[in-house]
Amino acid sequence: MTAATHSTLFPQVPETADAVLDGLDPEQREVALALNGPVCVLAGAGTGKTRAITHRIAYGVRAGILQPASVLAVTFTNRAAGEMRGRLRQLGAGGVQARTFHSAALRQLQFFWPKAVGGELPRLLERKVQLVADAAARCRIRLDRNELRDVTGEIEWAKVTQTVPADYPAAVAKSVREAPRDPAEIGQIYAMYEQLKRDRSVIDFEDVLLLTVGILQDRHDIADQIRRQYQHFVVDEYQDVSPLQQRLLDLWLGDRDNLCVVGDASQTIYSFTGATPDHLLNFRTRHPGATVVKLVRDYRSTPQVVHLANGLLSQAHGRAAEHRLELISQRDPGPEPVYTEYADEPAEAEGTARRIRDLIAAGVPAGEIAVLYRINAQSEVYEQALADAGVPYQLRGAERFFERQEVREAGIALRGAARAGANDSLLDDAEDLPAQVRAVLSTKGWTTRPPAGSGAVRDRWESLAALVRLAEDFARAKPEATLSDLVAELDERAAAQHAPTVQGVTLASLHAAKGLEWDAVFLVGLTEGMMPITYAKTDEQVEEERRLLYVGVTRSRVHLTLSWALSRSPGGRANRRPSRFLKGLRPGSGSLGAVGSGGASGSVERGSGPRRRGLRGPARCRVCGTTLTEAGAMKLMRCEDCPSDMDEGLYERLRDWRSEQARELGQPAYCVFTDKTLMAIAERVPATDGELASISGVGVRKLDRFGAEVLAICAGEEGGTDEDEV
Repeated sequence: MTAATHSTLFPQVPETADAVLDGLDPEQREVALALNGPVCVLAGAGTGKTRAITHRIAYGVRAGILQPASVLAVTFTNRAAGEMRGRLRQLGAGGVQARTFHSAALRQLQFFWPKAVGGELPRLLERKVQLVADAAARCRIRLDRNELRDVTGEIEWAKVTQTVPADYPAAVAKSVREAPRDPAEIGQIYAMYEQLKRDRSVIDFEDVLLLTVGILQDRHDIADQIRRQYQHFVVDEYQDVSPLQQRLLDLWLGDRDNLCVVGDASQTIYSFTGATPDHLLNFRTRHPGATVVKLVRDYRSTPQVVHLANGLLSQAHGRAAEHRLELISQRDPGPEPVYTEYADEPAEAEGTARRIRDLIAAGVPAGEIAVLYRINAQSEVYEQALADAGVPYQLRGAERFFERQEVREAGIALRGAARAGANDSLLDDAEDLPAQVRAVLSTKGWTTRPPAGSGAVRDRWESLAALVRLAEDFARAKPEATLSDLVAELDERAAAQHAPTVQGVTLASLHAAKGLEWDAVFLVGLTEGMMPITYAKTDEQVEEERRLLYVGVTRSRVHLTLSWALSRSPGGRANRRPSRFLKGLRPGSGSLGAVGSGGASGSVERGSGPRRRGLRGPARCRVCGTTLTEAGAMKLMRCEDCPSDMDEGLYERLRDWRSEQARELGQPAYCVFTDKTLMAIAERVPATDGELASISGVGVRKLDRFGAEVLAICAGEEGGTDEDEV
């Protein structure tokens, strides 16, 4: 976060209501003072929308205009709700409810179910995939794993758009939605799925909203009770509201209009889940007297990044484009965006990894760098390239931090130590809070040096190390904080699933990057067929792809690189074209005519690959001769399922050597060489620098650093170049 939007991680509570308004820009202040009637905040990326709405609520509470218990703030993720609650507490408005639509509805459903229906609320189904599989089997329809996931998504879409099974085929046709199977079959599975839920007395997450809507529609006494409780509503990310969520919001409101909505139609990227910007765009029609405030001062990104973002949207079409916001950067100038064209995907990944290594060497923390792609399947080649370059990384979307077993165990240990206080012998020699935390976590496997390897042991250590870093940050922000204070902070974060930052480059899909930001962002794979994705057929689907790229661009604070590859594999036909969305933005791609904000800027570079890129023709399996396309197969120069002639003893010696190197360097083992690279070395047994350098994953840097030792091991010299041996 920027200095303009967040002064410190744990700021002091303002002394007065007027002090809550300090530091707000004129538009944010206008939002904070608009406490009555319908309010619509159109907030561009990086403009401080969360700051504006939390200060609005806090000012109303501190000024005595709003009662904390009468306010319900609704957002879309537990993390966002947790962040909102934390900010409100720091502003002196801790009694305000900030929840997701589902958690607010579930709380009401659990409370009113005995009165409205009787008995206990049916069990909530955490994952519906198995039940969908059972429904398909009952219908005698075979679904593979991918089809099962897609059909489950279709059922979720149908429910949030309030489409019953019988109407599903017609609804799909009307929405120009591509169903993963015959719509009639999906409708049949959907109907059976609903029947099985009734038979087994379970409900799913969509039912939580549907049942709450049903109770509020049928029981006016219950609806009146909820409306007496909540007098003021705030809805964040309003462009992502589904028809079902809007129906629930309408029932919460009744005939009142104390509603504040915040959103940006240009960031609508979840239509496949039923989200629609129509409710945001129609707000002024439904509420003619609404106060409308536009937030366009961008505190996140440099003028160069903002210029590109504005230019990207200036080419947009459709209703959302008509309401686009022209952002104005509030930051000092930075570097121009870099556009890079590569010969093939491995070259693009390796070029990206080299640039990232250079940024880290220049002082940009690895945790402040992200590689963003259109689909998760693109991650493998970047994981490989970063590992080969010795750059630690994290995949966004893994198991939630506070759900990991080691984190739960650490929390129990810290809580016990906090209760014991001075009676806990572990804390005797600990002078401050971080030292206390390190002492407690040392009993759970944390050490000052990371373990070798990249498996479960290393993962466990990284989780505990993240808790240590969080304690250090907490102590810097609150020097007088105790272990009990930290435990309370961890509990709050756990409730919000707010994981501390892991020190590694983030690899994530563009969808998963929404709501996040980094100093440096690499947008990769920007070719036709990937951006826009090949199955985006209609104009509106293509425009949503443009908005997705816009979200990616606006994740960057300073450094922005956009790249594409002309072919998939080395030696392949260079028949790919850069994304149409880059036309008029990258130099040499044409202009945008009269649109002043979208002129081309930055520079186009030709990415250079490693020496092996000079080979002519496609890579072929050295066993069966098949053309290779997958990164792992090209590293081994054979199909994954072709027989290996690997020297098993050499492979084990290389693994032992790698473990020792990783331990000495304090890095994961994959940062020395990946398993695939070691396998390739053990299969080809190089005898010279040139033979070793020809193996994928052995670049110039690693050849200089490790080449002599690896070649010595391959030659049978067990000790390598160990200087301790005579």
